[in-house]
Amino acid sequence: MREYTPLPFDQSEDQADLRSMVRSIVDQIATPQRLSDFDEREAFDAELYAGLAESGLVQLEADVDGTPASHESQTIVLEELGATATSIGVSFVVQYMAVTLLCQHGTPAQREQFLAPLFEGAHRAAFALTEPGGGTDVARAMKTRATCRPEGGWVLNGAKVWISGATDCGFFVVLARTAPIEKSAVGGITMFLVPADTPGITVNEMDTVAIHGLSTCEVGFADVVLDDDAVLGDVDRGFRQVIATLNGERLNAAAVALGIARGAHHASLDYVRSREAFGRAIGGFQILQHRLVDEAVKIEAARGLLQRAAREADGGAAAETLSAMAKLAASDAATTATENGMRAMGGSGLSREYPMQRYWRDARLYTFAPLTDEMMHNFIGEHHLALPRSY
Repeated sequence: MREYTPLPFDQSEDQADLRSMVRSIVDQIATPQRLSDFDEREAFDAELYAGLAESGLVQLEADVDGTPASHESQTIVLEELGATATSIGVSFVVQYMAVTLLCQHGTPAQREQFLAPLFEGAHRAAFALTEPGGGTDVARAMKTRATCRPEGGWVLNGAKVWISGATDCGFFVVLARTAPIEKSAVGGITMFLVPADTPGITVNEMDTVAIHGLSTCEVGFADVVLDDDAVLGDVDRGFRQVIATLNGERLNAAAVALGIARGAHHASLDYVRSREAFGRAIGGFQILQHRLVDEAVKIEAARGLLQRAAREADGGAAAETLSAMAKLAASDAATTATENGMRAMGGSGLSREYPMQRYWRDARLYTFAPLTDEMMHNFIGEHHLALPRSY
């Protein structure tokens, strides 16, 4: 039987080296058994995260002077983590968003206080946007408030939900309403940098079906007192400033989903080559081959869209439509590859001995994060096909 050879990636020598570095660190620290153990214990692999951060993979090309990292570099790191240590990949998506916001809107003092330790892996950020009644329409539903104190500073009150990594982060990026809703719901919202040990913060971990290697939390803010220099960016313009980063977040979400699809695809191939039924390897059955071919096509199509979108964004283009397409394609590739994998493995797919069930669970995150696939369809219909707005 011919040996399977993946298609070559369209990448520069530096990008190939970056991809190899991520793979090498994961291979050295996180064996398949270790990945399974941390998932079963629902624990964060701090040693693996530290190894990646200390090698410069949180920072990449970014700097405390405000220079951002490239989208292509971030997506390479995230695809490799998605294919192996998915929960760490999800954490990196959050860190990259915090890096971007601090690079774009942080003062020199804020970048020194928060960005430098982030690069080193000394602490991690948690991004606190979503609220219990918010969902996709989070700006209009936002009830978290920050009010000015007569003596200066702010008082923060409210609750956030579905916050990744809140149990052991170093600081939060919190969005809170600072002015009433007037013409637009996105106005009157401000970003704040809030150290995690600030009095008045409570964190409760939620019991979720997936991404077990990273906590998902409810976070409460009760009369949390902040100084004026806690404001990140411009007062009342925080949500608009976050929206400007969503293109990068969509790309990064697509990269993790693509990695999940690739990891599940390779796990399926390994299984169907070794598993026999009716006197031969089940990889010889046409229905399984067709499913594997379909997911291989979806994986390569998603990667092509992702690379194109990242390069456009790095070149200064808006690339919102391409990034939405990449996220949609990668989500589809991940759910297809994991569903096919579970079906190919039959009862073995339900066994925690194999990683397929973890890929299958984790892939579901990117059908709705950072925005739902339905919202991606809406966006592409309106902005690419020039159809009437559907919501």
